[in-house]
Amino acid sequence: MTNSKQMQGFHGIDIGGSKIELVAFEDRDGVLVEAFRERVATPGDDFAAFVQAILDLVARGDAALGMAAPVGIGLPGVIDSASGRQLSSNVPALNGRLVAQTLQHALQRPVAIGNDCQCFALSEAQGGAADNYATMFGAILGTGAGGGYCVGGQLLRGFNGVAGEWGHWSLPATLLAQHGLMDYACPCGKQGCLERYVSGPAMSKLHAHFGGDGAEPLAIVARANTGDAVAERTVAVHLDLLGHALAGLVLAYDPHAIVLGGGLSKLPHLYDKLPAAVKRHLFPGVQVPPILPPRFGDAGGARGAALLIRQHTKA
Repeated sequence: MTNSKQMQGFHGIDIGGSKIELVAFEDRDGVLVEAFRERVATPGDDFAAFVQAILDLVARGDAALGMAAPVGIGLPGVIDSASGRQLSSNVPALNGRLVAQTLQHALQRPVAIGNDCQCFALSEAQGGAADNYATMFGAILGTGAGGGYCVGGQLLRGFNGVAGEWGHWSLPATLLAQHGLMDYACPCGKQGCLERYVSGPAMSKLHAHFGGDGAEPLAIVARANTGDAVAERTVAVHLDLLGHALAGLVLAYDPHAIVLGGGLSKLPHLYDKLPAAVKRHLFPGVQVPPILPPRFGDAGGARGAALLIRQHTKA
């Protein structure tokens, strides 16, 4: 191993409702090289146990690197920019807590926290599917819809740290009426948020709305390919709604590439048909950027968190 006085290292931690994964990276001339990886169960209801789990993982990562490395953390939800407290986390123990400050005090080193979608985008912007693109948007289509925006391989987080939260834009009433859809409430407290119509669970809900059994998206697409009328309608409407949503991203951010993430990024038809669906919602003269599958997929969360702390420490 390179002498610890010369080597730089970073820990990336990906936190979910069921697991915490730490990956320790050596930074070799700007390239992150994995040196250690470990996953443990998330203590979802005990904040003290959660902090101790992080401390234990980081200690083992430090041992692997031979140094006390800065820590980047990606987790669901957002941080209240006024209070610094975690909001909307699927880890109940973290909700309302000063997670960053607590961990920084406990670890005695730099700590940076971003949401999981931003970490995904950063990972795909640096060495991923959108590497060498001037700008990119990472659009997550999983249990919800979120994302991150990178310029020159650097994540732009914005005034509140929520740049890229496109899933909470609203669909227009005209489009809902066109497809005979209701104005669904969102857990965020708003009505008609995009993620209620374009995420994985939303696609299943559309299938049930049109008379189906609410099957999983992969099954819906498979049925559509065999000529099932309800499945065909579901796929077509979902594609149109998603096309409208991504057209909004093009107009707001004008990225040079869009990289899809989350479970729906595994649906091949999106890469074939989405460009035309987006184009229908743009005015003449505006071109659709490449829409790409992810390189790292679910494995990119910890890597993106490590890139986030590297960006933070070099800012």
